[in-house]
Amino acid sequence: MSLRRDERGGPRDSEQQALRRARRSISIRIAVVMTLVIGFTGGVVYLVMLAGQSRDVQRDLEFTADHGTVTSTPGCVWLTVDQAGKLTSSPGTPGYLPIRSTLAQVAAGGGAVRTSAKLGGTTYELLTQRRGADTVQVAYDTRFQAADREDLVLALALAEAVGLLGAVIGGGALSRRAMAPVAAALGRQRRFVADASHELRTPLTQLHTRTQLLVRRARRGELAPAELDVELDRLMSGTRQLGDVVEDLLLSTQLTNGPRRLDPMDLAVVVAQAVDAETERAQALGLTVRMSREPGEYEVAGIPSALRRVVSALLDNAIGHTPPGGEILVSLAAPDRGTIRLSVRDNGVGFDTQDAERIFERFARGGAGRGRRFGLGLALVREVVDNHHGSITATGKPGHGAEFTVRLPALRTAPTPPAGSRQRATRPAPTGGPLARAVGAQSAKFSRWPSA
Repeated sequence: MSLRRDERGGPRDSEQQALRRARRSISIRIAVVMTLVIGFTGGVVYLVMLAGQSRDVQRDLEFTADHGTVTSTPGCVWLTVDQAGKLTSSPGTPGYLPIRSTLAQVAAGGGAVRTSAKLGGTTYELLTQRRGADTVQVAYDTRFQAADREDLVLALALAEAVGLLGAVIGGGALSRRAMAPVAAALGRQRRFVADASHELRTPLTQLHTRTQLLVRRARRGELAPAELDVELDRLMSGTRQLGDVVEDLLLSTQLTNGPRRLDPMDLAVVVAQAVDAETERAQALGLTVRMSREPGEYEVAGIPSALRRVVSALLDNAIGHTPPGGEILVSLAAPDRGTIRLSVRDNGVGFDTQDAERIFERFARGGAGRGRRFGLGLALVREVVDNHHGSITATGKPGHGAEFTVRLPALRTAPTPPAGSRQRATRPAPTGGPLARAVGAQSAKFSRWPSA
């Protein structure tokens, strides 16, 4: 059986560009916010430092003016005392101190004067006031405070640069994480559109063409009642195929929307329902569908509708590739403790052994049979089985049929029959309903499977 794959386009450039722009915008906004936060914090720290330095200067000036002597002054403070015109200054007082004009002003009866003066490249804070009969002038050298402020500004600038770099890097990471769900949603949207357009194109074209021909022949009176019945049957078959495709697409969307809760369920009942639903169609095509199961319980944790779709897809695949007179066997077994095995085997056209893995790829196609051997169906089957923590394998040989085997973890360990006891049950899961009894009766009629 030949195999081909449809070409698929990559992500749309416009969407990728929009995502990149959104990520860049988020990164820039985060960087701006972080820069403003760091800048605001640095400004507050700087203002607090200025206020603290101003208080320190004021305290030292006032204390020295009230209690200091020229021989005992705090660091960076110079004191000059005017005693009836005689000036006495602290040792090491710079030559451009004191400010005599200010001393004379206060000595002449003026009030206390607080000034700033830049002398010799250094800014001094000065306080001149009366102390008893004397006049004192205190000068505070602010060069070390200025150096502290410069160090603080340098540290804040460095912190701003590092913070900006970190904001850019962190903003990029956060923006990628923030946009990941959007990118995933766009990917799911593109995938759904591609799946829908690819899978719906063929059945819609067939239905449209067949309807056009039917209407044209009906208007010309060229259709006999028997021919009309045949054409209507074909239309009905086409609509059923279209419905299967839509169901595949919807199931694919559900699977990609995230994990769903798995509930306890009886796999034997689900298999029996799927077999019963396909029996009439198989008989109309001249096929025999049988079900067999070994004794034991077949409870698994799963989604009934999804697992039913798995069985239906495998049956549809087998029916579409088994010629009239062929047989399809659906079997349930517990080959080991904790594992339940479901297999669907046909004696149809089969497939090349080298395609055993490729047939589960999306849009892989087979070149023989009535139905869609590959397409989306088997890809979705694998997705469902993977979501149920199971596995699926396929074996086949051209002209000798194919077998698909699904293994799922058992919810409760199913009993393993003794070696050599491969007895098939004549009744399905213990539900007792008419459907189960009907499928069990089909199983009892199965005698021997043709060799592959």
